[in-house]
Amino acid sequence: QVQLVQSGGGLVQAGGSLTLSCAASGSVSSITTMAWYRQTPGMQRTLVASITSEGITTYANSVKGRFTISRDFADNTVSLQMNNLKPEDSAVYYCHCDYFRRLKGWDYLSTQYWGQGTQVTVSS
Repeated sequence: QVQLVQSGGGLVQAGGSLTLSCAASGSVSSITTMAWYRQTPGMQRTLVASITSEGITTYANSVKGRFTISRDFADNTVSLQMNNLKPEDSAVYYCHCDYFRRLKGWDYLSTQYWGQGTQVTVSS
């Protein structure tokens, strides 16, 4: 089991910056990929950025060059540095992790966990 606790949301002017943070606790050694998603009312949740256990990063085209995802393996945290924010970046942002744990024999547990979400609002 993993718990994800987010912090860092808020209101910012267009062109400004915000940093989101997510702290993982529980069975953190079984976490593989960590990521940030975002969602607006009535819309499907979409991937913003991800980072693997090896440090390989992936970004949505809409945020590439403006957002940076990072991971602190010692503290079990993942952060999203958001620069040059645009009004269309406004959404609820969710921390996410993939989880894989080997059990006895052929058994394994593969699942995912979500943070509670935090609001980011960019004013024009």
